[in-house]
Amino acid sequence: MSVIDMVGTEMVATRVLRTTTHRRDHGSAAVELVLLTPVLVALLLFVVFAGRAGEGMSELRHAADQGARAASQASRTRMTDVARRAVLSDLEASGLSCVDPSVAVRIHTASGAQSVTVTVGCSISNQGLGLLGVNTRPVQASSTEIIDRFRSDR
Repeated sequence: MSVIDMVGTEMVATRVLRTTTHRRDHGSAAVELVLLTPVLVALLLFVVFAGRAGEGMSELRHAADQGARAASQASRTRMTDVARRAVLSDLEASGLSCVDPSVAVRIHTASGAQSVTVTVGCSISNQGLGLLGVNTRPVQASSTEIIDRFRSDR
């Protein structure tokens, strides 16, 4: 056999091998896609869940800050009502899907200085994330402000 014959034989053998391997791979990409799609959808839903939880906690902290600031400028008799209105207004403006928000106001006195603490709690809705099987989870945030003696209505 000459070198040309050997090269020709190897080329034919390689072509036959590639052809049979190629025929066996038909449809494997579709099978891989079918198997990976649920995993990718679950991963996407988890990213949405994590983003919603992080953003919800940030918005809840902001609402607690707004409530504490508003309460610190109101008279003692109106602090709870003013804080509640400020918190609910801020939660509504942010679009946070808070289920059953609760607002608690406490007044502290230490060494002559008075402060007000507003604690906001609610459950963040996981609507649309049923495929993950996660429940609504309660979150809570609080904020403390010094009571402004000169600006508060007495």
